[in-house]
Amino acid sequence: MDSDQADAVALARALLPRLRRWDGASWSVRVAGRVRADVAVEAVQRLADADADAEGLPRRPVPRLADTSLADQLTVVVEDVLRTGDPAALRTVAAELRALRSALGVR
Repeated sequence: MDSDQADAVALARALLPRLRRWDGASWSVRVAGRVRADVAVEAVQRLADADADAEGLPRRPVPRLADTSLADQLTVVVEDVLRTGDPAALRTVAAELRALRSALGVR
């Protein structure tokens, strides 16, 4: 496993299980003037776009799921990108998860 992939995996392992414990109230908290769920939905789309680019596929809109499904949706999209092994996509995963952790107020 190269350093980009190791970094992305470590960030995913630290953040995603925590988000799976969140309920609707946790996702509706406003952080820096934005609702956490909206921030996560945008991250899911950016990660899906990185996956599509890495696989040479067209970008498609990701459906908006219930807030309580966001952690699962993030997990699936992150795993999809990790499977590509594409270095640029792996760096995108790491950067997105760092930014998401910060934007959601998770330490």
